[in-house]
Amino acid sequence: MMGWYGGWGAGAWMGMGMLLFWALVIALVIALMRSTGASRVDQGRDTTAGRRPADALGVLDERFARGELDEVEYRQRRSILSGQ
Repeated sequence: MMGWYGGWGAGAWMGMGMLLFWALVIALVIALMRSTGASRVDQGRDTTAGRRPADALGVLDERFARGELDEVEYRQRRSILSGQ
C-alpha cells in the first residue's frame, strides 16, 4: 500500500496547478493582443476603397465633415464631380 507520499502527492498537484495558471495567463495575454491588434489594423485601412464611383460625392461629403478638406477645396472638387 502506498502511503501519503506515494503516487500523486501534493507536489505533483501544485506543479500541475502552476502549469495551468501560467497557461491561462499566456492565453489571456494572447487574447488581449489579438483584440487590440485588430483594431489598430482597421484604423489604417482605407474604408473608401471598395466604393463605386457614384459614391464619390458621398465620400467627398464625409471627408469635408471630418475636416480633411477646407471649404474652397471641397467646393472645387464637388463642382468637378457633379460636372458643373
